[in-house]
Amino acid sequence: MTQPEPNDTQPGPVRVLVFGAALRTESTNARLASLAARLIADAGAIVDLAAMHDFAMPSYDGDAEAAEGLPDGALALRDRLEACDAFAIASPEYNASLPGVLKNAIDWVSRVRPQPFKDKHALLLSASPSMVGGNRGLWTLRIPLEHLGTRVYPDMFSLARAHQGFTDDGLLADTGLQQRLADTVTAFLHLVEADVRYVCLQRRWYEFLGDRTEAPITQRAED
Repeated sequence: MTQPEPNDTQPGPVRVLVFGAALRTESTNARLASLAARLIADAGAIVDLAAMHDFAMPSYDGDAEAAEGLPDGALALRDRLEACDAFAIASPEYNASLPGVLKNAIDWVSRVRPQPFKDKHALLLSASPSMVGGNRGLWTLRIPLEHLGTRVYPDMFSLARAHQGFTDDGLLADTGLQQRLADTVTAFLHLVEADVRYVCLQRRWYEFLGDRTEAPITQRAED
């Protein structure tokens, strides 16, 4: 059956960019990103599944930016961010922090105006062979994203012992964790869908419990 074209009264399905933040081909975070993309598509959203290699770029250099502008990889990530309503990142943990290649990509893309991370919803995931599951890296990843105005979903998902965590068909070996990931993805998409469909939510995003309902939008370093 042909779906009707989206319009003001009947917006189309939400669009979500999903990518793993490790360069290694067999990365467990690439597998987790693929699984998240599968769950997001099953929930009715449109998925753009990418890999970190799709956004290859040199280390940020202000002189290079001034002389040559943004590299192609940064522009590619900018374009795919602008085409989505939300994004999900499956990121490894390097030395209790986020990978340098991901931070570098964020730094390059943050130079674009208008700034494409602003007001996007983000779901953060991680996979690690450790018992922590890469969760410490996600806490550090929140910092630059929230500074840039991204609405990072509070419930992050971390898969511990990830080298043993997947079945041959790409699901999580622990059925309880599989259900929790599915529930997290569904709840995240419900929030994104509400923000896309109801303009009043786009005009109010409260960072602090003390924010007043009549207060203007909080101004941050996201512009």
